[in-house]
Amino acid sequence: MSRPIALVTAREALPLDEDMPPLVEAFQAAGAHVETPAWDDPAVDWARFDAAVLRSTWDYMDRLHQFLRWVDRCAGATRLLNPPEVVRWNLDKHYLLALHGAGVPVVPTRFVEPGESPDEALSGFLAGGGGRLSAGDPEDFDEFVIKPAVGAGSRDAVRLSRGDLARARAHLGRLLAAGRSAMLQPYLARVDEQGETALVHIGGLFSHAIRKGPLLRAGGPLVEGLFAAEDVSARVPGEDELDVAARACAVAACWDPMYVRVDVIRGAGGLPVVLELEMTEPSLFFPHGPGSAGRFAAAVLARLQAARGSVAVTRHGGAIHAGQAGAADLPSNELPPGGAAGRRTE
Repeated sequence: MSRPIALVTAREALPLDEDMPPLVEAFQAAGAHVETPAWDDPAVDWARFDAAVLRSTWDYMDRLHQFLRWVDRCAGATRLLNPPEVVRWNLDKHYLLALHGAGVPVVPTRFVEPGESPDEALSGFLAGGGGRLSAGDPEDFDEFVIKPAVGAGSRDAVRLSRGDLARARAHLGRLLAAGRSAMLQPYLARVDEQGETALVHIGGLFSHAIRKGPLLRAGGPLVEGLFAAEDVSARVPGEDELDVAARACAVAACWDPMYVRVDVIRGAGGLPVVLELEMTEPSLFFPHGPGSAGRFAAAVLARLQAARGSVAVTRHGGAIHAGQAGAADLPSNELPPGGAAGRRTE
């Protein structure tokens, strides 16, 4: 009898995870036994699982170093999907620099590091011009967003107008004083009308897409809880959105991630730009993508079967399974393009 698969969650998050019921059902329909342990449960023996798949571990931001230590321990005991090198790279939104360097269009971004002057960073950013940006192409804007470079669920993100300089300085100053890198981005107004498009890739293939309504209210309070409430519906993406998402996935293709979610929005010129590339614990919106949970379960099981076959070859023929080395040795946020990501053509 094969070992169970862990769909890793958090105690507070599990009741909120709308992906989990259809995913458990899909694995069971495929004949696999799954469990939903919390990542920080000290009683869990991770070595007894055939694999651990990161799903709704959404409470880690308050205990980031503890979570990363657990990621390493878990990966030492079983196969972790996505693996530690992907998690560490993807947790920090400085990855936008790698996307920009690879020619992928991204939201205009100015990274502000601890030790920099909040006033100087803000004044330079608001003055505009490409030379003020770390990544992306300049756009005119009336509102802007300040958020941490390492964050999740829109926590500690604020949407402000140019007249909210006092609040902007205070919020940016708090982030920097806490030793956190921050991001300044124009608020692209088309999101209020068109929302974001989240494109989900499973096993290297496009699976489905959804529309997310705007998350941040102008001058609104900081998000409380694990994440901001989302207005979600199914969406058929445009060809230009599919192309941008595939190009973003290609940057990380050397790691062969099991799942990727690419969030894109349209800039002032109407062209899509990448807002986020999610490869750690993203919602994959299975209820809005018919058959998507089954595709995810099938992809995980196929990868585990292939891994078992590669281990047998290694033991008997001395071969080395492709992908066991290389990506983890790359410098953070300096990934080369790794080949085009595929599309599902059903």
